[in-house]
Amino acid sequence: MKKSLWIALGVVLLLLGVFVWYKYFFVFGEGVKSGYLNYAMKKGYVFKTYEGKLIQEGFGKGKTGTITSYEFEFSVDDPEIFKQLETNSGKTFDLHYKEYNGALPWRGNTKFVVDKVVNMK
Repeated sequence: MKKSLWIALGVVLLLLGVFVWYKYFFVFGEGVKSGYLNYAMKKGYVFKTYEGKLIQEGFGKGKTGTITSYEFEFSVDDPEIFKQLETNSGKTFDLHYKEYNGALPWRGNTKFVVDKVVNMK
């Protein structure tokens, strides 16, 4: 009886661990987004995180022939990358990011975490 209880508890803890890893630490996707840096700021009540927004231009489902803007909100882990973004607001950036299935409060407010500046114009 005790042995089966310990095995069941172990299986539950293992499944919980796999779920937490998949939800918060598994990199679901990664890529590069380009656009004008709208803002870069440090914010938060308990965990101060670095947040930013890129404005991407392109043709969308607006009126025929009009340009529609798309927004890409992201978080930044590295303070050095944040400094580079903060001092160059308004410029065009190519940012490499990782997409997670969930956001952690100390990692940022979004599922997208920028880990590298590929290009800046």
